Amino acid sequence: MYSDLIHQLDLGANGLPYSIPIHPNLVHLTLGLFIIGIAFDIVGVFFTFERPIFKYLAIPATRSNFFDVGWYNMVAASIITFFTVAAGFYEMLLMDAPSEVKSAWNFNAIDTMIWHGIGGVLLLALIVGMTVWRGFQRYVWRSDRSRQVQWWYLLAGLVIMFVMYVHGTLGAQLAAEFGAHNTAGHLLRLGEDPNVLLR
Repeated sequence: MYSDLIHQLDLGANGLPYSIPIHPNLVHLTLGLFIIGIAFDIVGVFFTFERPIFKYLAIPATRSNFFDVGWYNMVAASIITFFTVAAGFYEMLLMDAPSEVKSAWNFNAIDTMIWHGIGGVLLLALIVGMTVWRGFQRYVWRSDRSRQVQWWYLLAGLVIMFVMYVHGTLGAQLAAEFGAHNTAGHLLRLGEDPNVLLR
């Protein structure tokens, strides 16, 4: 039944019913929003040391501005990550996984997809958890302090960035080594010439 549904979708050369994979684009949006959120909170924490530099460059910045950017980026990262994970699962379901190929980490395609899926749900939970934690710091625990974030929060953000790196490596292996929705890789596996699309 599942294979019948797949055949009815009119999949293109990249194995999807649309021309450009959605998940990788949303992944970069999630990464950018989260990393910028943590980075601006770090700059806000060390703002007292940076103030002379901003004054010299004539940039009108206050410490609270950096924390505002950190907060709103974290909220946006939480929202967009729901769509990132949903698109990832949808596109994984449509993947034609080669069974004979092993990744650089010695996983086959199915194992890589499972770990990438578990990692995606874990990261979604961590990002939402970080946003809730950030909200409590901003509006409850530290609302009367000039430094809005705790050191533990920043450390947790850096650890999550490392988890994102490992998780992203699994996603890159799905595309590069297993040809997941990679048009050229998919066509090569089918024995077709990917250069036909460029003509």
